[in-house]
Formats: sequence, C-alpha cells, structure tokens
Amino acid sequence: MTRHISRRFASTGALLVAGALALTACGGSGFEQPADDAASGGTTELTSSDDALSVLIASSGDAETDAVTDAVADWSADSGVTADVQVASDLPQQLSQGFAAGSPPDLFYLSPDAIAGYADNGSLQPYGDLVEHKDDFYPSLVENFTVDGTFYCAPKDFSTLGLVINTRLWEDAGLTDADVPTTWDELATVAKTLTTDDHVGLALSNEYQRLGVFMAEAGGGLVVDDEPVANSAGSVEGLEYVQTHLTDGTFAYAADLGAGWPGEAFGKEQAAMTVEGNWITGALSTDFPDVEYTVAELPAGPAGQGTLQFTNCWGMAADSPNQQAALDLVAHLTSTEQQLAFSKAFGPMPSTESAAGDWTSANPDLAAFLDGAQYAQFPPTWAGATDVITDLNSQLESLEGGDPQQILDDTQSNLEAIAE
Repeated sequence: MTRHISRRFASTGALLVAGALALTACGGSGFEQPADDAASGGTTELTSSDDALSVLIASSGDAETDAVTDAVADWSADSGVTADVQVASDLPQQLSQGFAAGSPPDLFYLSPDAIAGYADNGSLQPYGDLVEHKDDFYPSLVENFTVDGTFYCAPKDFSTLGLVINTRLWEDAGLTDADVPTTWDELATVAKTLTTDDHVGLALSNEYQRLGVFMAEAGGGLVVDDEPVANSAGSVEGLEYVQTHLTDGTFAYAADLGAGWPGEAFGKEQAAMTVEGNWITGALSTDFPDVEYTVAELPAGPAGQGTLQFTNCWGMAADSPNQQAALDLVAHLTSTEQQLAFSKAFGPMPSTESAAGDWTSANPDLAAFLDGAQYAQFPPTWAGATDVITDLNSQLESLEGGDPQQILDDTQSNLEAIAE
C-alpha cells in the first residue's frame, strides 16, 4: 500500500513541521499560490572566504544536539574553519527571520514542506549535484529535495514512525509477545488493558505528523497520487478512531499528560506506548536509560498498514559568504561513517544506501522502522504546505471535542488553494 506523493519537486516527507513558516518573508503568505515571477535559486558557483560558519538545527534532545555539535567540532578542527552550532527553539520562525534580516545561517535543517517557498524566492543555494557522494543518496530522498529539476540540498537522514512499547508495563499488565497489536481493534484492546491510574495506554502528539498514520491506515492522507484527499472518508475515519480513544481515556496527548512530547511521556512512564520515530531511541538512552522498550510496526487499519516517513536536508543559504566550506562540512556530515555515528547516537536511518547493511546489522531491534519505509506515506511538500499543516495542527489540538469532518474539510480547502 505504498502511496507516493509527487509533484514536480518532491515526494518524501519532513522530519517535523514545528510551527508556521512566515512566508511573508519568503515569497508568499497564507494559502496563496506562489508568485509566477518568484526569484530563482543561487548560482552553482560557490562563494569562498575565511568567514566562520553558522549552523542552525532543530533537535530531538540532548543526544542529537551533542552528536551534531561534536561532529561539526571534529570537522572544524580538521579543516581549520570555525563553525558554531545553534539549536533553534522554533526553526521555521528563526529561519524566516534570518532570511528577512539578511543574516541567515550558512547551513540549517530544512524540511521538504519548506523548500519550495525558499527555492522560489532565491534564498537557497542549490548545491546537491556538487556533493561527491550524491549518487549514494536514496533516489526518493533526492527527489524530495529537487525543485524544477534542480537538486538543492543533501538529505541528512530519514525516519519513519513505529509503535514503541514499554516492556515492563506491558509484562506487568499480563501481556506477551503474542499480544503485540497488528490491527486497530487489537491496539484499542491493549491500550485499554495498559491504562491505569498511573499511566495511559498510548501517548500521541496533537499534530498531523503523528495522527496522520491513522489517516493513512484508513486509506486517506493529505495528498495521495498528486491529489488532495484530506477530507476523504479514510482520512475522517482515521481521526474519528483517534477521537474515540482520546474520549475513552486510553489514548492521550502528551501535552495533556504534562509532557513536552510523547517521548518524554513515554520515558516518564506516563504512557505505556507511543507512536514515534527512531529519534526516540537517542532521547531515551540519554534521558531515560532505565526504560526498556521494544519497537513494532504500527497496527494496520481498515485499508492496511500505514506510517509516515520524514526527512530533512542540510539547506545552504544563497547569501552565505563561505559556501565552499559549507559544502565540505555537508560532505562530512552526510558521509556513511558519520551518518552511522549519528544513528547510534540518536536513532535516524542514514540517507545513503551504502549504510543500509551496517545500519540493519547494528540495529536489529529497530528493524520495524526500516520495514515501515516499504509502505510509508509522505506529508505534502507543495509550496504553502507548511501553512496548511500548521493550521491543521492548531485544530487537532482540540480533536477530542471537535468535528473531524469539519477539520478536514477546512484542510481540503486549504490544500486545493495551493494545488497547481
């Protein structure tokens, strides 16, 4: 049941959409179609100088922050180029502000839903074809960061979503390996069994980037086969399933448990299960090393198996005065050796095909994440998709008492407004 979301520029997903991208600073606003005369990207000739590099990232936790900081510091020591890593509290907003002020970071995490807007107004330096190991990236990830035939930026890694289970709470509830859910009905049953006065059965985040798996498993999504399907019967059924179990108390949003994200709720054992990506492994090992867990593929819904796949690239600013050094740093950060080190530190799967065998051998217990890539659905990457998803997420915060059909009707209208 693989569903490919493709336009002229993308077909894979984004790690996280952490708030609205202020498109007033990057070629558009709201849900309007991007202007036809938007500026093109930078030239293929890279700038070179003695300037230090600034690197802006979003982070899943200390494990990711430390790993990226250490990798950049190692490169800096070898190259002699000073480089500083900053962790954004709101990456889309800070990127937008940096570009608007004419002082963007040299390198930065960039999600697929944001690339079209930045490419259209000339904010990005297209350097993908200059990466020495460009042919080693998974083709779908290259396509994800290709706009109008130009490969803009190197995919840094990718992840899927799986069902993460606290093994102690599972066993305490009298559950065994035979009870690992493979269907929605089974998930509802074990979530009820696991729910106590001390913890909920399943913790979720109140955003499409997690709840979208249920839409996909019911045969819906946001965009499928290049068509908006947000308010399809399958999409509505997926949200209604979540709503039912939020209401009966066996599912809960992490925010309602007092946690910043589902991984924190899971680590604090406020929830026995969660739907998260492989980045949770690094956060748990760093912040909650005593919590034992197992990872399973997400249970199938009425239409079959489903999950979401996410990626980011290393975006490069068109205005960077030291693009040659930035390219060299990207080559280091996306090398097979470094990506395997990142995977060990905080869990993402390498974006290079040559790393697949080593990653599988080193992570047999995480195979469910890689298996999910076979049927993963990808969030839309159209210009303006950031705003659409941000608006959807604001409505999903009140899903328990809301109207799934109305929420998704609004999203459908917004998607149709940005469709070509």
